[in-house]
Amino acid sequence: MDGVPVVLVHGLRTSRTMWRAQADALEAYGRRVVAVDLPGHGARRGTRFTLAGAVDAVRDAVDGLGGRALVVGLSLGGYTAIAHAARHPEQAAGVVAAGCCTQPYRALVDGWAVAARGFARMPDRGAAVNGFLVRRVLPPAGVQDVGAGGFALDVVEDVLREVGGADPLADLGRIEAPVWFVNGRLDHFRTQERRFVAAAQDARLVVVPGATHLVSLVAPARFTRVVLEAADEVDRRAGG
Repeated sequence: MDGVPVVLVHGLRTSRTMWRAQADALEAYGRRVVAVDLPGHGARRGTRFTLAGAVDAVRDAVDGLGGRALVVGLSLGGYTAIAHAARHPEQAAGVVAAGCCTQPYRALVDGWAVAARGFARMPDRGAAVNGFLVRRVLPPAGVQDVGAGGFALDVVEDVLREVGGADPLADLGRIEAPVWFVNGRLDHFRTQERRFVAAAQDARLVVVPGATHLVSLVAPARFTRVVLEAADEVDRRAGG
């Protein structure tokens, strides 16, 4: 297979299985692709989540694909993709960051942490509520894909603590590779998308009509098209 390979980075509580539609399509188009499990998620449940560990997981996946890749992330995965590109610029051929255009201010993150502790005190640690919400917001194929790897219900507080110490706007200023921001028009995480676009050296914004925060699952074909177009542009730049 020719062309830049692709690394896919999942969102909070999910796993690499959420990328089935994109992985299948990318492979059909001849792209090498790897979807990773971040610490505390999927096959790595029980491992303590840290942002440094998440960046290392992406670094190792890129190394396994030859040392340079287009890194695609949704929500937590988007923040991780940005952090990875800032810390390992030699590996970053490009970044597709979806659902992560909000600076994780400490006051905001602390509010989410209070809610997370409430769910953690439930007898099932919030599994029933999580399942209800997944079925409510995703199409059937998306429900199956996110559920296939299980849900990491105990990782939320660690993730919020770690992401609360990140500065994606500063990281974007250090990234020379092209960055694609992809947001569902109804995404509550696009509150600062103009600031994020302005912070990046080389950025473009794609807003998907009718889509919500989990844009890759709600609008898989449109999202996959953006990833394929990004990979093609990275290839053109490398060849030109």
